Amino acid sequence: MAHIQAPAGTHRSLLDRMGIPRPLVFGYVGLLLFMVGDGVESGFIAPYMAHHGAGTELRASYVITVYGVAVMLASWLSGALSQLWGPRRVMQLGLAIWAVFDVLYLVLALAPGNYVLMLVFYGIRGFGYPLFAFGFLVWITATASFARLGTAVGWFYVAFTGGLPTLGSLVASFANPLFGHFGTLWVALGMILAGGALCLLGVRERTGYARLAPPEVKPVQSLLASLSIAWRNPKIGVGCVVRIINTAPMFGFLVFFPTIFAEEIGFGEGGWLTLVAIIFGTNVMFNVVFGAIGDRIGWQKTIATFGGLGCALTILLLYFVPLAVGDHYWVAVVVGMLYGITLAGFVPISALIPSLAPENKGGAMALLNLGAGGAAFIGPAIVSVFLGPLGPGGVVVIFAGLYVVAALLTLFLKLPEESSPAVSAPAEEAEVPGPVDSARI
Repeated sequence: MAHIQAPAGTHRSLLDRMGIPRPLVFGYVGLLLFMVGDGVESGFIAPYMAHHGAGTELRASYVITVYGVAVMLASWLSGALSQLWGPRRVMQLGLAIWAVFDVLYLVLALAPGNYVLMLVFYGIRGFGYPLFAFGFLVWITATASFARLGTAVGWFYVAFTGGLPTLGSLVASFANPLFGHFGTLWVALGMILAGGALCLLGVRERTGYARLAPPEVKPVQSLLASLSIAWRNPKIGVGCVVRIINTAPMFGFLVFFPTIFAEEIGFGEGGWLTLVAIIFGTNVMFNVVFGAIGDRIGWQKTIATFGGLGCALTILLLYFVPLAVGDHYWVAVVVGMLYGITLAGFVPISALIPSLAPENKGGAMALLNLGAGGAAFIGPAIVSVFLGPLGPGGVVVIFAGLYVVAALLTLFLKLPEESSPAVSAPAEEAEVPGPVDSARI
């Protein structure tokens, strides 16, 4: 599509200077509220299910693993279906699935302690948040200017991780004593509905209302293209693997860290939930920082150095240091903040990967979203397989090794020099997008 260069001296609003596409601002706010509701359960759902029908923490991890499979599939479909239906319709579907199957899960599975129905309803509910959240991410990549794309994506992750698990865990730490764990899950559903309504009713930007693929592209063709791009453009496949590694350890340690930090180290459930909020609150603050850093020094360099190598070190610190020093909460806070900071180093990948396939950004985003969803499956699956034979420390070492692999793989994700954000026009002279057409993604 054509871009229009901003004339010298053109007035730029606060949102422009922050790198937030103005037509999508209510989408960012609604996504934050939606993800707060989704994240409420993240710090306690595994042990809660273990004591209410699952029987053991390991059996509860199987439920979360099934959920992760659904998240992985839905994350891929969010990009592929956005090509065919438009992001807004995909988001509507995600909201409906989350709401309907959460009610079924709470009423028919969790309340009576029915383990089989937990697997079914919690698993199907896993299709909900990726369709909603990553559908909006596709909307962002179809709307934001290239020169500020890293920053726009950074704000997406501010909203995403600001809710899951940051503010979600903080809400749980206050709501659990007031309403009980079960009542808190109903509060979460109300927040999901409110966030979804704000996002879908508040955003009127028209790109997301229509299909993004050309009219001649058929549904099966679009779905296959969103997978075949992995071998037609191997860099996209490598990027998918890096995206899996990005958050797989996070989803993994949320399965077994609650017991370790709350009971073995002695912080209690409230202390653990507050620690989760601090870790990912720090991450939220640095998501935009690393989005902007990536725009300046290069997305590839930022991901490999701060994301891959940084997380390899800090996840080891996050587990082994508090375990060694015992009940010294401030120590856990410090190492937790370091992990949250380095995790933000991966933010530019959502700008880098679609830029590696400008002719098929939708397919690249579909595969990248598959990686994001795959993390929700791979992380708990690693815990399910290795927690027994290797113990928690062995699992954490595996996670650290994966981060090193991510840093090495990122070396293959080099943009052509003329496309590098580090050599593009400065942010102050960023392009102002004109009318958007479907060829952009």
